[in-house]
Amino acid sequence: MKVYISVDMEGLAGIATWSEVDTGKKESSEVLYEHLKPLLEGLFSSGVKIEHVLISDSHGDGTAIPYKICEEFDRVSLVHGPIRKNYMMSGLDGSFDRVIFLGYHAGIGTKNGIMDHTYSSSLIHNIWINKKRMNEALINAAFAAHHGVPVCMIVGDEALEKELKGELVGKYLFVGTKTGLGRYAAVMKPKKQLFESIRNTASQAAGIPRDELPLYKFDSPVELMIEMKDTVYADLAELIPGIERLDGRTIRFVHNEYPVVFNTIMAIVYVAMAGKDWRP
Repeated sequence: MKVYISVDMEGLAGIATWSEVDTGKKESSEVLYEHLKPLLEGLFSSGVKIEHVLISDSHGDGTAIPYKICEEFDRVSLVHGPIRKNYMMSGLDGSFDRVIFLGYHAGIGTKNGIMDHTYSSSLIHNIWINKKRMNEALINAAFAAHHGVPVCMIVGDEALEKELKGELVGKYLFVGTKTGLGRYAAVMKPKKQLFESIRNTASQAAGIPRDELPLYKFDSPVELMIEMKDTVYADLAELIPGIERLDGRTIRFVHNEYPVVFNTIMAIVYVAMAGKDWRP
């Protein structure tokens, strides 16, 4: 079995503010390592033959996960570094058996979602795909499903768990890390209890029959709509071929292939970032 793990930070326990998810800080790497270790321990002790695990360092510039994780666990590789195709899902293809999301968070605009955002808190106000409001878990699950790979486990805040109910249909497992009290405050689960839960849940998730796991797919053509936070960001995004401007802040893109839509989201983010230099 090959397992793909996409790792974010805002949904981890012990995290409530932007200063705590700074990939340049040693403390951030330590928090990631603390959550990853029991997850990998659970997978490799599950009794299922795990041939390979690929971890995608998918928070910020993708430089937060310490390389020592590949030393401690055999058959583990790490996707590391910024500006890459398929960003949060780089390296995933149809050869993988299942996907795990670690440290995922609620979508933008979710009440009591810790640091709620969808791909960019400073540039994007909302994202819809085929008229459905998105979060990063759903966007990335659909990319995995395009390759025929289902989701087996998600670790994140409880606001995300509520968002996913009725969306991911199948026998996947969720581990809640904290209960939000607002955008920058939460009640964190006891550390020892949480890590034991992650370990046990990963072991169980490895054994769920693949055909019982959820595949989250969109009908084609796929329509992407993004409401930017500022009109200048929409000005810039409109320069991308194929982008339609709907109003001052809203843009639209349609394509038959989901991976094209998926990468267009990051293209819009990267292009719009140039507009930050023009803000007063």
